[in-house]
Amino acid sequence: MTKNTALKILNPILAVLLINQILTGLLGIKLSHEAFEILHRKAALVLAGLVVLHLILNFNWIKANYFSSGRRLPDRDKTLKIPLS
Repeated sequence: MTKNTALKILNPILAVLLINQILTGLLGIKLSHEAFEILHRKAALVLAGLVVLHLILNFNWIKANYFSSGRRLPDRDKTLKIPLS
């Protein structure tokens, strides 16, 4: 499986788990203790693990964009020029 295919599977799962965390966090009082334990706390562990996997799969992009030694400024010739008059 390629990194791209793995990310296409992983990203929607991360989105669903993030929405789950938000909803169970807001509605936690209405859930039983057992349901909250499974839906919020255990799902948080799965979410954390998948976030680590997501970072590992994207590490080359992170390295290229945040840890590169030569940060470049945008090329001035390619910027949009709007006449003022």
